[in-house]
Amino acid sequence: MKIVVLAGGTSSERDVSYSSGKKIYYALKERGHKVILIDIYLGISCEVDNIFDLEYDWGNDICEIGDTAPIVENIKAQRNNCKSVYFGENVIEICNKSDLVFLALHGENGENGKVQATFDLLGIKYTGTDFLGSALAMNKGLSKELFQHHGIRTPKYCRLRPHDSVDNFTYPKVVKVSCGGSSIGVYIVNNDEEYNSAILEAEMIDSEVLIEEYIEGREFSVGIIDGKALPIIEIIPKIGFYNYKNKYQSGNTIEICPADISYEKTIYMQKIAEKAYKILRLKIYARIDFIMSNKNGEIYCLEANTLPGMTPSSLIPQEAMVVGMDYPSLCEKIIELSIK
Repeated sequence: MKIVVLAGGTSSERDVSYSSGKKIYYALKERGHKVILIDIYLGISCEVDNIFDLEYDWGNDICEIGDTAPIVENIKAQRNNCKSVYFGENVIEICNKSDLVFLALHGENGENGKVQATFDLLGIKYTGTDFLGSALAMNKGLSKELFQHHGIRTPKYCRLRPHDSVDNFTYPKVVKVSCGGSSIGVYIVNNDEEYNSAILEAEMIDSEVLIEEYIEGREFSVGIIDGKALPIIEIIPKIGFYNYKNKYQSGNTIEICPADISYEKTIYMQKIAEKAYKILRLKIYARIDFIMSNKNGEIYCLEANTLPGMTPSSLIPQEAMVVGMDYPSLCEKIIELSIK
């Protein structure tokens, strides 16, 4: 198959996207596909007629993920032509020549449904859920409303609009942007000074900010493929919580799969993950995140990820491995389901 792996973009998760894209690119090349890896925003300046036949290593120049997220404005400054158009030079033309686009995008304009809706209108096939499920899951406030409506326990929360400063939660509490990922824009605050600082930083990222009750407990994640839950993975950061640095820097987090919890808790969490997947109209594959309270053992659903990370340290490939599905096979399964 002729496959385009789309990565990069203008999201603060750009580096994560490139790391996912690079690993997907090499896995698909290993399986004999004609694959190219391009940046959805920067595009590529070249003759596109025979681009899938070029003998070129598209993953060679991609660096490892840094300790901090990239500065988006620096990315935008690299493009001189028509900055008001999101798709870079030749991106749509190349995607139209492919059999499938493997979306390795993360964050804004990758997981919020806009790219998916555009491809639907253009008749371009792509991996993962469609525009509706992407939009529902990307907005944490909206997804939490749906969780509550359908009886899925989630931490109590309230929305703060710009310049609003009212919430009823005691410290510690969580400040997070409504539309974000990779724990960018997530802050655990313990006093008014930290709270006010977190609000200011969050409002620079997103126009809507959520305040959540803080649940002290164990963190888990459940991958879903075609509506069925994979083995649960427990995430244990060595310091702090599962933030951007701990997610992507080797050695910062202990990951245990299958998670060391009771059979009853395992079945319950997997069923809730599958229910959340259906409620949010997700398709093909996703990852649902949870926390189990140290206080009472209750399980809380935090959020859904419609394009889960596929980096060397990502969770869903580890879960798939437990059921005998190696990384290239996981990519092929995603392609198979998406083509259907």
